[in-house]
Amino acid sequence: KEFLVEISGTTVTITCPLTANSITWKLAGVTLTSNERKYVIENHDSAPANVSCSSGDKEYHMYLNARVCTNCEELDALAVTGIITADLLITFGVLILVYYFSKDRKGRASPSAGSRPRGQKVQRPPPVPNPDYEPIRKGQREVYAGLESRGF
Repeated sequence: KEFLVEISGTTVTITCPLTANSITWKLAGVTLTSNERKYVIENHDSAPANVSCSSGDKEYHMYLNARVCTNCEELDALAVTGIITADLLITFGVLILVYYFSKDRKGRASPSAGSRPRGQKVQRPPPVPNPDYEPIRKGQREVYAGLESRGF
C-alpha cells in the first residue's frame, strides 16, 4: 500500500494507507493522534520531511519532498488541450497566409539592372575536342604509326 499525496497551492494533503480508527501521525518529530486518514499541512515550505502514520503494530514511513508555490495556477486537461489546439490553428493560419502571399510574388519579374530572362535551361553540347590531342582508339593505331620518338 502507498501514501496518497495531493498538492494544491501551498497545501499538502497526505492520506495514510491504514484504515484503522485511530491513526498516529509523525511529521518532523511532532506527533499527532487523529481519527482521520488524511493529514493536511497548510503553508508547506517545500522543505523535505519524514512522515509516518501508524496504528497499533502497523507503521508506514514516507519521505516527503513536495515542491509548492504560492503563485501557481492549476489547469485541467481541457484547458491545456484548448490552449495547444488554439496555438496550432493560429500557426497553421499564419503559414497559409504566408504561402498565398508569397505565391503571387513568384511570377513577377524584379526590375533590377542585372536581371536576365529566366527560361528553360538549354543544354549545350560538349565542346569539340582538339584534333591534335585526340586519343588513340582501337583500330586506328596506323594513323599514329609514323610518329616515332626522335633522338636529339
